[in-house]
Amino acid sequence: MTRRSRLLTTATAGVAAALLLAGCGGGDGGSSKSNDKIAGADTGASASASPSASATSADTAGRPKITFPSDAKNVFEDAKTGDATKDAVLADSALGVNSVDEAIFKGSTGTKALGFYHSGKALESSITYVQGFIDDSDTWIGEIRFFDRKVTLSGAKQAYVTYCSDESKAFVKNKKTKKVDRNSATSNSYVLYHTVLTKNADGVWQTTDIVSNRGDKACQP
Repeated sequence: MTRRSRLLTTATAGVAAALLLAGCGGGDGGSSKSNDKIAGADTGASASASPSASATSADTAGRPKITFPSDAKNVFEDAKTGDATKDAVLADSALGVNSVDEAIFKGSTGTKALGFYHSGKALESSITYVQGFIDDSDTWIGEIRFFDRKVTLSGAKQAYVTYCSDESKAFVKNKKTKKVDRNSATSNSYVLYHTVLTKNADGVWQTTDIVSNRGDKACQP
């Protein structure tokens, strides 16, 4: 799905990227890919659906249920790090991604989940991104894979998460014409994300800032 990056990069992206890269630079092991890719649901090398694809149930934090149509799916990798806090960050990061897509499917920027998992600049850019789909009467079908997630904790209430997405099996579909834009997979099908998450008073790790770079070499096979 090469319509555009899943979340729009703001005019201050250069500054934000520098801050995010600095925040993600240390922390999780010596892999040279620590600032590259990532995403959200299972351990190991194999992809598996996480609290994503079709639905997510509410829990003690009063989390809203997120639902997807049957012809669309997000698949997350690398959900388990062995650290409970990092795992919680990755889980909420994935739910944040899902909340954006649910808003696209529902054709509304006022969904409960979108504001539940985003705040600040990330919420603003998420709303702008979703509104672009709404204005064009677009949705998407297929599967998006999120991989190489890395999380770095910064104190008790802030974390930096980087990850990649592979949109080569996802396609924009116009709701009015039902036409599916099946563009061939290219380097632009891969997107690198740098995100900041902040733990709110309810214990939810909200995405508060995000920068994306479509076609980044770090995410390409």
